[in-house]
Amino acid sequence: MNQSAPKGAGRPTWDEYFIKIAEVVASRSTCIRRRYGAVIVKDRVIVSTGYNGAPRGSVNCVDVNSCRRKELNIPAGERYELCEAVHAEQNAIINGAPERMKDAAIYIAGFEEDGSAAEGKPCLLCARMIRNAGLNEVVFLSRDGSITRVSDFSSL
Repeated sequence: MNQSAPKGAGRPTWDEYFIKIAEVVASRSTCIRRRYGAVIVKDRVIVSTGYNGAPRGSVNCVDVNSCRRKELNIPAGERYELCEAVHAEQNAIINGAPERMKDAAIYIAGFEEDGSAAEGKPCLLCARMIRNAGLNEVVFLSRDGSITRVSDFSSL
């Protein structure tokens, strides 16, 4: 007996699908404060993924249960130079082949320490890297759970 749902029932949109994948990628994060995942997609095919965490070969904050920015009560978006982590967007770009990223989209999802949605809008440095990598769209999960698509990078 076929137990599958009727065709199209409950099926996510492409944006919802890739945001869900970004959420799973975020589960690999080694950051204590926030877990982010990024997925680069071109023609509905995944090109690359990345999550935020310490550079390869460095000690992960989650492993030593220590975050310098958290200990100093530094607000989100400030004093990134004190953070050990590489951002999810940066790792996705580093892990992807440049020729496959041209005109692709990046999907970003993040979570706060308590599991609630974090703002997925990229920081200014990541926005610059996204543009420089040739990506043409950013799709992110907002704090309120909505999905935002941006192709005009001046709004980032």
